[in-house]
Amino acid sequence: MDPAPPATDRDALHRTIASVWRIEAARIIASVARMTRDVGRAEELAQDALVAALEHWPATGLPANPAAWLMTTAKRRAIDHLRQQALHARQNEALGQDLQALEAQYAPDVLDTLLHAEQDDIGDDLLRLVFTACHPVLPTEARVALTLRLLGGLTTGEIARAFLVPEPTVAQRIVRAKRSLAAAHVPFEVPGAAERAPRLASVLEVIYLVFNEGYAATAGDDWMRPALCGEAQRLERVLAALVPDEPEVQGLVALLELQASRLPARTDAQGRPVLLMDQDRARWDHLLVRRGLAALDKAEQLARAGKPWGPYALQGAIAACHARARQAEDTDWDHIVALYDALLQVAPSPVVALNRAVAVGMAEGPQAALALVDALASHPSLRHYHWLPSVRGDLLAKLGRGDEARAEFKRAASLTRNAQEKALLMARACG
Repeated sequence: MDPAPPATDRDALHRTIASVWRIEAARIIASVARMTRDVGRAEELAQDALVAALEHWPATGLPANPAAWLMTTAKRRAIDHLRQQALHARQNEALGQDLQALEAQYAPDVLDTLLHAEQDDIGDDLLRLVFTACHPVLPTEARVALTLRLLGGLTTGEIARAFLVPEPTVAQRIVRAKRSLAAAHVPFEVPGAAERAPRLASVLEVIYLVFNEGYAATAGDDWMRPALCGEAQRLERVLAALVPDEPEVQGLVALLELQASRLPARTDAQGRPVLLMDQDRARWDHLLVRRGLAALDKAEQLARAGKPWGPYALQGAIAACHARARQAEDTDWDHIVALYDALLQVAPSPVVALNRAVAVGMAEGPQAALALVDALASHPSLRHYHWLPSVRGDLLAKLGRGDEARAEFKRAASLTRNAQEKALLMARACG
């Protein structure tokens, strides 16, 4: 028997497995769900493949294509599951007839098709997964939580932070959602046009939150998870091709492309976070900027045709104000405040109000903004939201109230679970 690898090698391998899983989990679950027609069972089978990797790879070494290994293993487990289902369904038939039926159903060429099936453009497995998890049989909160879990591979804790709700609440939503989908026999498909509209808002919200988790990770050592951003962009582009005449779909395309354009400039050479106003805008991805502005133009054309803007188009317009400013000091903050006013009308929330206060601080000065932030401080959903003391610390620093600012930055650092963000906030507290 080969000797066990050193602990440091095992730790490195486990980190690699975790990274591969984080990137590939959604594709694996979606592909298996197409076979089983049960998203809850698909996640279990995909998790079985992950367990198999954790058992085998330390002894055999990392395979040449870890993602393909996980996908194939999960699909083979799905085939085994389907065989067992078929056996149970035919338990009252003669054994010979049963075996003959199984051979016909799972002939070698059929198995090969199941294992190596390719995705088509419109019937993308990941998009099927999103629409299935967003079925109207589920409450909106459960649709979003389940899809974030299945699509983004997010933990219940990360989803809870995205929603500003307790973690046990999210865990219960996910368990109940899986049971409800299985009990209702929800088909694994992209719905037709008549059924698509009621689910579109939830689908957009899911993609938006997946992108946000990639853009600013809620926990862990990484400031960003670019793979999640890329997955959200890819899904939104597919959705835009499928539903081209909805301004909110185009608005979300604009928002995601414009936000993603900043990713190369959001860290310095040492990997440390760089905030928006300090970024080297020459490092922004200007192809994504052009794509985002083009999508916003489409949203504006649709609005002129009588389809009003919603929260994603308005946020896309805010992102466009930053994208059009060649330097930070050129930003049209008055227009951004007006856009936030409109956003508060269609999607009122304390987080939007806090972001509006930041814009007011840039347009009218820190004292005006501080009054707005202080008015929000008692809101229950912001009590443990690190961005509030971070904003307040920044405003106090600009007003020359250094001791108070440092205390706020320390409080913000204590509330975040992202290591890079904590380091940034502590540096500001000590600065």
